[in-house]
Amino acid sequence: MNFHQHPYTHINHVTINVQDLKRSLDFYQEVIGFSILSKFEDTVQLTADGETPLLTIHQPENVIPKQPRTTGLYHFAILLPDRADLGSILNHFAQLNIPLGSSDHLVSEALYLTDPDGNGIEVYWDKPHTIWTWNGGQVEMAVDPIDARAILAEGEGEPWTGLPSKTVMGHLHLHAADLDETAGFYTIGLGFEVVSALGNQALFLSTGRYHHHIGLNTWNGAGAPKPAENSVGLQLFNVHYPSQDERDEAATRLKTLGYQVETGQDGSLSTEDPSGNKMYLTV
Repeated sequence: MNFHQHPYTHINHVTINVQDLKRSLDFYQEVIGFSILSKFEDTVQLTADGETPLLTIHQPENVIPKQPRTTGLYHFAILLPDRADLGSILNHFAQLNIPLGSSDHLVSEALYLTDPDGNGIEVYWDKPHTIWTWNGGQVEMAVDPIDARAILAEGEGEPWTGLPSKTVMGHLHLHAADLDETAGFYTIGLGFEVVSALGNQALFLSTGRYHHHIGLNTWNGAGAPKPAENSVGLQLFNVHYPSQDERDEAATRLKTLGYQVETGQDGSLSTEDPSGNKMYLTV
């Protein structure tokens, strides 16, 4: 099952701020393997299939470097179709001498790196959902070493040619100021469920029994301030709903909770979580 091709609420597009658009574009094309979907003076939309925008990079006016100890982006996560694709890109990263982190999460195998501005990126594939372990409503995840040799062997004979066309935005992990308050926004308001917790420091939320569409942590400190508008980091992201009714019901719940939901001239809905992370609610 590909959870991102089924009617569940999920994150399907992320926009980040960068300091140097050309430098970032080179990185996201040559290192990560995106293609250009559209290009403007200060903004580039990137795609894997030539049709669907997954990541937008934007250079704000008077941009400032990534600010430490704030809310916002921990990492966005690019989901590859299968393990051979992960092996192919791992070999590609190794040839470029890209510094990497890695982890076997039991539900997935993941590589971690940063872009030239320090924006966090995860590249991963999902293990078959039939081998995930659920204890009631909680999915078992871990931070174990990957078997890099086995992953590379899967990718042998698979020359790296960029991101596969079936690549999607898998999930988004955010720094939060207050874990409980921010979790309430996503669960009671947007309709996600908490499916895993890492002590009192991190929560993982999803719909449709996915391992997580959203991660929240307070690793930058409880009460962390939101970054400046012109700072490198997360600008906004899309929470995509299966139907307009479900999207509108979520907006109503947010308003009932006291959150502001703005309606654009094109009918778009936008809002902001308690930690200052901005998003569109899309259908």
